[in-house]
Amino acid sequence: MELTNANQSKLWRDNYSILMPDDPNKDQKSRLGFYIDWLTQRGLAWYQPDLSAYRDYLLHERSRLDKRGDRAPAALSPQTTLAHLATIRGRYNQLTRNNDVRDLLYELANPEDSEAEQRALVDEFFIRMMNDLHPTAAPVKIVDVQDVADSAHLRLKPYQVSALVQAPGITSLRGLRDTALITLMVCSGIRAAEAAALHVDDLRQHLGGELSLRVREGKGGKQRLIPYGPLDWCLMYVDAWLREADIKAGHVFRGIRRGGKSVRPSGIGTWTVNDIMNAYPISIEGALCLVKPHDLRRTYARNAYDFGMDLERIRQNLGHTSLQTTQTYIGELDGRDRHPPNMFSPPHDQRSLALLTGAAIG
Repeated sequence: MELTNANQSKLWRDNYSILMPDDPNKDQKSRLGFYIDWLTQRGLAWYQPDLSAYRDYLLHERSRLDKRGDRAPAALSPQTTLAHLATIRGRYNQLTRNNDVRDLLYELANPEDSEAEQRALVDEFFIRMMNDLHPTAAPVKIVDVQDVADSAHLRLKPYQVSALVQAPGITSLRGLRDTALITLMVCSGIRAAEAAALHVDDLRQHLGGELSLRVREGKGGKQRLIPYGPLDWCLMYVDAWLREADIKAGHVFRGIRRGGKSVRPSGIGTWTVNDIMNAYPISIEGALCLVKPHDLRRTYARNAYDFGMDLERIRQNLGHTSLQTTQTYIGELDGRDRHPPNMFSPPHDQRSLALLTGAAIG
């Protein structure tokens, strides 16, 4: 179906006004937003929910624009696809109980038709919608995985962490930013979204007298503090980035303008964190491997455990909700008990960072 730009814009507005709730939560806003865009691009209206085709799109065809403006694969896992479809079905279930929506369907009927003919058309729309929305119309096969290969979830060893941290370099503004981001994430175990949301005053908080990183709002709306312990060397890179980017307040990590000489006033997003990590593959057992932001969380957790940190302290630093019974027994932990061991070392010395000036980077 070929649509003019004006008609496509109207179709998108109509789809959005009906399918998007007045006060959507984060999942609804994201999942329904993707679905509305997909409908509109294919010239489909909200009352034409072809979830079987949308399932295939999510599993095999979905893509997005990367930072260069090129299309990049972004297909979803079966589990995530199921979550998207569940959100869409939930929204349609709300709509089918709304008389105003039924009135909108009557507007599609020919006003010259009899009342019985119009009612029959609306009933047919409802039947077709419910058929398309039924779970059996768009099944998603889930394979129960007993064992997960090491390649699926990377947990870097200390020497691999050093190689990753050195990959961006520290002689350009972009390289310094990316080095600061990677070091802070691997030394604190924070999520990509948490790193993107960091402000300057979050970098130096204290917990029980221990220098700590503050995560203002982690998963589930939980705020936490993560003691740096001997890994506070990561601040050496962050401070160098802030100095060269002339950032004194607000978001720590920001986009870099074309030319690489200055930064944007706004903070980066989660997708940008992923793009930054994708730019620095490292060699693992002779093969180039992409390290994902969540791999840095796994790396933090695994190395902390290997170096003697107990699971409860790791749990609190990562902001997980499991081991609740254990926490009830032991109570809140002191910051000194929770700081990680000295499991990584900075690959650059302080003199190298001290030599970083605006002229050197320029």
